[in-house]
Amino acid sequence: MGLFDKFKRKSIKTPEQRRAASNKKIKDRGIACNENLPVLEDSSQVKLKDMDEICKRAIACLLSTQIAMDADTDDYEQSKEMFYKLLKEFGVQKDLLSKEKKVFFGHYSKQDVIDVVWTYEAYWSLVWALGLIDDIGFEYPKDICDCQKAISLVGDCKSYDEFKSKCKLRNTEEILDMLDLYYRYHWATTEKRIRPDTPIGELNKDVVVERRRGLEWLISDVKDWNYISLDT
Repeated sequence: MGLFDKFKRKSIKTPEQRRAASNKKIKDRGIACNENLPVLEDSSQVKLKDMDEICKRAIACLLSTQIAMDADTDDYEQSKEMFYKLLKEFGVQKDLLSKEKKVFFGHYSKQDVIDVVWTYEAYWSLVWALGLIDDIGFEYPKDICDCQKAISLVGDCKSYDEFKSKCKLRNTEEILDMLDLYYRYHWATTEKRIRPDTPIGELNKDVVVERRRGLEWLISDVKDWNYISLDT
C-alpha cells in the first residue's frame, strides 16, 4: 500500500466520527444539538446519482424556479414559452418533476409555486456537489443562495455539454459530511418550532430544509425529491 492510499483510508470517516464532527461544529456555534440522533450510512453503502442525472436535475430545477417566479403575473405566458424552449435546448424537458410540470403547463396551485421557487436552495446543493460553487454555508446557512450566481451557472452555457464540462462531482465523503451537518441543523430548526426557546442562532429553517432535500436526493434512489423523507 502506497502513502497516498494510506492517506485516503485515513480520510474516510465512520458514521460515528462524522456525527461527532457535526455535533462539535453545531455546539461550537451555540446551536441546539441532539447528540443521539441516528448516524448516516457508511460511505461504502452509499451510491451517488451519476453525473448526468445530477446535471440534468440541476438545469431542469433552475429553469423551473424561473417560470415559477413568473406564475400569476402578466409575464407568465411569455416566460413559459422562453423557458420551455431552454428546456429543449438543454435536452432536459423530460427531467421535470411533478410539481415543476404543473408550473410549466399551468395546472399549479399556489403551494406548488411556493415549493418550486424554494427549490432554488436544493439546486444550490446540487451545484455545490458538482463543484460549481465553493460553499453552501457549511459555516452557517442563514442566507438564501446568490440568485444571480445561480442563474449564471446555467445561463452562461450554450448547451448541456458545456454545462457538464464545467462540473466535477465531489466525492461521497465530502457530500456525506455536508448532509450530516444539514440533517442536524434541520433537527435544531424543527425543535425550535416545537420548543421556541431552542437556540438555533440565525439558521434559516427554509434554507436548511431545502438544501438538505438536495443533498438527500444525491444519495437516494428516489427520482422526485418531493417524495424523499426529511424526518429528523
